[in-house]
Amino acid sequence: MRLPGNIAIISSGILLGAPQLLASSSTEILGWSNWTWERSIIIPLLLFGLWFCLGIFKMWLGKARAAVRPLQVLCFALGWLSLLIALDSPVHEIGEQLFWVHMTQHEIFMVVAAPLLVLAHPFGPMLWALPERWRPTVASAARQKALKLAWGAISAPMVAWTLHGLALWCWHIPALFDATLGSDSIHAAQHISFLGTALLFWWALLQKHGGKLGYGGSIIYVFTTAIHTSLLGVLLTFSTHPWYAPYVQTAPAWHMTALEDQQIGGLVMWIPAGTILLIVTLALVVQWIRSSDERWQYTRTAALLRASAGVTDEN
Repeated sequence: MRLPGNIAIISSGILLGAPQLLASSSTEILGWSNWTWERSIIIPLLLFGLWFCLGIFKMWLGKARAAVRPLQVLCFALGWLSLLIALDSPVHEIGEQLFWVHMTQHEIFMVVAAPLLVLAHPFGPMLWALPERWRPTVASAARQKALKLAWGAISAPMVAWTLHGLALWCWHIPALFDATLGSDSIHAAQHISFLGTALLFWWALLQKHGGKLGYGGSIIYVFTTAIHTSLLGVLLTFSTHPWYAPYVQTAPAWHMTALEDQQIGGLVMWIPAGTILLIVTLALVVQWIRSSDERWQYTRTAALLRASAGVTDEN
């Protein structure tokens, strides 16, 4: 197994890889001229951003001004920007030559952009962006029983958890992953499935928390995801051979072997992404403890009030 002998290379890849990538040829690699600016990516992103911003503007000028929260706008801006970086910056092109950069791109989708966009609550502003006469029709259509049932089915916590896990594991099967590097349409399908299932995953956690999950369910939901994603990262890191044939040809151009490249990519999935999920799990544990303490205090206070009322009545 080559991992022990390459541990310094792998660690430096995680800690210094990105800065080295920038420094090696910063003007040539990361200059604006090397952003792809592909219309099929830029136009939908711009329309999405403008749609949200128009809605926020109309809410601010209209009766819903109080509903506009700076944190909501900040989350959307950061989520939108992270999508732009993942899809249009040189990260996208370099990801076809280096596996660890490709993994970084995927983690931006799943643990950065997706939760930020869910926290932005974009549906309200996007509804406000529509002409006023259209809003009742769209809102009524969204309340249709069939549509609500379909959305409820795919966004149910267990379904969202399963879909997200399947997307992650299936696309890392070597035959499927290699296919994404040879076909733009398959690559696009991979990205859509990663982002789409991640949005469902975080929606089920952040928007349905008080209903279907509760704190205990949320902790299990996130912790098990951290476990299985970290397991995939461990398998990639400790593998004795490269899984993905295209990187055998491209990684040496970046002064590393395909196996070293894969080990760094495994660590990207295992440590940074796993750490984010574990932090969310710990935050949920803290909130659960606080909630339990508040309920206990409320129950205790209510009991004391009842006892006090009983004493008063007897007197």
